Amino acid sequence: MSALDDLMAHQRETEALAQVLGRLGWDQETVMPRGSAEQRSEEMAALESVLHSRRTDPKVAEWLERAEAELSADDALNGARLHHIRRDHARAVKVPARLAAEIARVTSVAQGRWAEARAAEDVAAFVPVLDEVLTLKREEADAIAAGDAEGTTRDRYDTMLDDYEPGATAAQLDAMFGALRPRLVALRDRVMGAAYQPPELCRDFDEAGQMTLAAEVAGAFGYDFTRGRIDKAVHPFSSGSGDDVRITTRTSVSDPFNCLYSTIHEVGHACYEQGIDPAHRLTPLGRGVSMGVHESQSRIYENQLGRSAAYTGWLHGRMTELFGDLGVDDPDDFHGVVNRVGPGHIRTESDEVQYNLHVLLRFDLEREMVAGRLAPADLEEAWNTRFEADFGVPVPRPSLGCLQDVHWSVGLFGYFPTYTLGNVYAGCLHEALRRDLPDLDTHLAAGDPGPAVRWLNTHVQQYGALRAPRDTIAHACGRTPDEGPLLEYIEAKFARIYKL
Repeated sequence: MSALDDLMAHQRETEALAQVLGRLGWDQETVMPRGSAEQRSEEMAALESVLHSRRTDPKVAEWLERAEAELSADDALNGARLHHIRRDHARAVKVPARLAAEIARVTSVAQGRWAEARAAEDVAAFVPVLDEVLTLKREEADAIAAGDAEGTTRDRYDTMLDDYEPGATAAQLDAMFGALRPRLVALRDRVMGAAYQPPELCRDFDEAGQMTLAAEVAGAFGYDFTRGRIDKAVHPFSSGSGDDVRITTRTSVSDPFNCLYSTIHEVGHACYEQGIDPAHRLTPLGRGVSMGVHESQSRIYENQLGRSAAYTGWLHGRMTELFGDLGVDDPDDFHGVVNRVGPGHIRTESDEVQYNLHVLLRFDLEREMVAGRLAPADLEEAWNTRFEADFGVPVPRPSLGCLQDVHWSVGLFGYFPTYTLGNVYAGCLHEALRRDLPDLDTHLAAGDPGPAVRWLNTHVQQYGALRAPRDTIAHACGRTPDEGPLLEYIEAKFARIYKL
C-alpha cells in the first residue's frame, strides 16, 4: 500500500470512531437515563482519548509527508483530503491528551448540569461548571494558537472560531455584522410600528399531530428515514453523517410552528450530511465543510423555502385538515402568522428580522468571556442588560435568557456567529436558486420543495468538505458571498407582509 492508502485507512477508522462518539452525545440528549450522566462522561472521555491518540499518532505526520510528495499536481480530491488531515493533525498535536479527555468529561457533565439548571431557573447552579468549561477551552485555544507555522500567535477567539468556520476571523465577522445590524434594527422598528399586524393562533394543537406533520414535512424536504430518525430533545439538533443522521425536535401545545420549523431546520442539516457523495464517506470530505455552510442549508430550508408565501399557503390547508379550524381563514394572513415579528426571548423561535440580533448578542458576550473581561458569575446580569437594550423588553427568567442555549455548556465557544454567517450564505444561495428555478413557487404551493432541495444537493451538499467554506458558496452562487442578498430578501419580504 502507498502512504496515501495507509493514511486513508487510518483516517477511516478515526472517522468511524468519531461517529460513535457523536452517537453517545445523541443518546445523552434524547433517551439516556438521568442517573447515567457521570458514567457517560467517563465513557466519552475514554473515547476522546482514543481519538486524540489516533489524531496525534506520529505515523500520521510521516504518512502525510510521503503522501504529499507522491501526490500529482492535478489530484484535487486527494489534495483536499490531505489538507484536512494535516490541519486537524497540526491542531491536535498541540493539545495534550490529558486536556482533550478532560474537556470531553467536563462538557458531558456540564450538559446535564445546564439542563437541570435551566429546568430549575437556577443560574448559580450552572456557573461553577461553566467556569470550568471556559477555563479548559481557553487552555485548549491557547495551546493551538501558540507558535503556528508562521511563528506567530493567533487571537484566542479566532482559534476557537476556526473550529467551526475555518479561515474566518472575528474582525471579518464584526464588519459583516456591523453592516447587518442598522438595517435590521431599522426594519424591526418599522415593522413593530406598522398599522397592520398579523393575527396570532389562539388554540391548542395536539402534540402527536404535530409530530405526524413534522415527519411528513421532513420526508417532503428530502430526509431519508431509512438512514435517520426523529426524536424529542430540550434543544433541537442534528447528529451524524452518511448513513446514520438523526434529528430531534420539540413540541409545544400552543405553538405548532416550534415543532414544525425546528424539524425543517434540522432536516436542512441532516440532508446536507445525507446528501454528500458516498465516495467521501468516512473521509475528511464526508462531512459539512463548516458550521456556516451547514447553517446555510438549515436556514434556507426553514425560511426561504419553509416560510415562503407559496409554501405556507399549502401548509395552511394541510394544518386545517389535521387540526381543524385554525382561526385564520385567509392564506395570506396565515403567511403573516407564520412570519409574525414579536418581542420574543428565544433565539430558535425568533423571526427572521430579529434572529441575527439574538446571535450578535451571544457573539459579543462570548468574546468577552473568552477574553476574560466577563466572568461566568456576571453573565446573567450582562445578558439581561444587553437584551433589554437590544430588544426593549426585560428577561423574566433565566430559561428565557442566558440558560436557553446548550452551546456554552458543551464548550462550543466560537459557534454562535456561524448562525448569522449561515443566514448570509443562505441569502446568496436563495438569490441563485430563484434565478435558476423561476417556477419554484408552483412546486412549493403544492407542498413540494423537491426542486429546491435537489438544486441545493447538486450545487452544495454533494461536495461535502471538498472546497473551503466561502469557496463552497461562491461555487454554488457564482459570486463572492456578502450580506446584500440576505438584507434585500428580508426587507422585501417583511415590507409585503406588513404592508409597509
